Amino acid sequence: MFSRPVVLLLLGLLLLTISIAVQNTLVPLWLTKAQVSTAGIGSVTSLYFVGNLVGTLLAGRLINRLGFAVTYQLVCLVFVLAVSGLWLSHSLAGWLGWRFLAGVACACIWVVVESWLMLKGETTQRSQLLAAYMVVYYLGTVVGQMLLTVTNTEMAAVLVWVAALIGVAMVPVALAGHSRHQIVRQRSPLLAMIRLKSARSGVLGCVLAGVVLGCLYGLLPVFLARQHFDDAQVGRWMAVLVAAGIMGQWPTGRLADRFGRRPVVLGQMVIMTLSALWLSVMGSRHGFALSLVGLGVVAFTLYPVAMAWACEQVSSEQLVAMNQALLLSYCLGSLAGPALAAVLMDRFSDSGLFTLIALVTMVVGAWCWRQRPVVLAV
Repeated sequence: MFSRPVVLLLLGLLLLTISIAVQNTLVPLWLTKAQVSTAGIGSVTSLYFVGNLVGTLLAGRLINRLGFAVTYQLVCLVFVLAVSGLWLSHSLAGWLGWRFLAGVACACIWVVVESWLMLKGETTQRSQLLAAYMVVYYLGTVVGQMLLTVTNTEMAAVLVWVAALIGVAMVPVALAGHSRHQIVRQRSPLLAMIRLKSARSGVLGCVLAGVVLGCLYGLLPVFLARQHFDDAQVGRWMAVLVAAGIMGQWPTGRLADRFGRRPVVLGQMVIMTLSALWLSVMGSRHGFALSLVGLGVVAFTLYPVAMAWACEQVSSEQLVAMNQALLLSYCLGSLAGPALAAVLMDRFSDSGLFTLIALVTMVVGAWCWRQRPVVLAV
């Protein structure tokens, strides 16, 4: 169904995602064992996400100068360096720097893979390609978590095979070969993509995806714990949420490619609003499972469809800048969403988590509904 280069790109992404997931889980635990303060652990985590933002801004320039393949290999090497630095460092300042560097490398990898997939795949398959991208990403995350239950989690042991896994992830891309899309000259800067009127609905969709997923990842476990679920139950419900998102990727991508991205995104926003409103009123009582599954399906599939919607408004030479803008929008949403939801949960009630999701989705959905469809650029 997909070409050989696309399959190889996705294979490399799978290996990288496993290594990212393992580190993101174990780094706070390693710092805790080293008796680092909670503030210090939070700072290390924050620096990783700051690195994501910087990497998003930097990726376009690297791709412009070096091309996709060389940029991918370069940032993988930087990632290996950042992983190795964790083992060599013995101070909090060192960990802050290495995790920042890891965040930069990860963001660059995401921009490279997303943009390269959009260029290598057919225009009529873009939603399916991005759905496959998200499935691989979430599967890699799940596999990474599962590996932690069967392997030695000591720092020295883990970092050796994680660095090796990143090195192996460079091989599929080397086998993907070169194409006429190796170096792309951007016609427009990143900020111009954000201001592009025809793509604004897609950009807002990515912001909304960041808000919702940031809230669900960061605060749904808190909500469940306050509803008197034990740790095992919280884990199971989070697994259900992610599983619903994985299962929804392929059919949603097919629908978007067949009927258009705009009606699918609007439909997702309707389902998300209704599910969040129900959860905000009923909490963990009646219809909790059905509403949570519905929320998981649309929340995890919104980003790829919104991305495809925005990218179809620009030329191939502008795709890298657009992907940077969309990833930046997603990151900003994922930073702002949990902060706002936490305030609502503390000042009012735990249902403020779902109230915020419903309100933001209604506002963005109403705005997108009022925008007139535009003619495709590609």
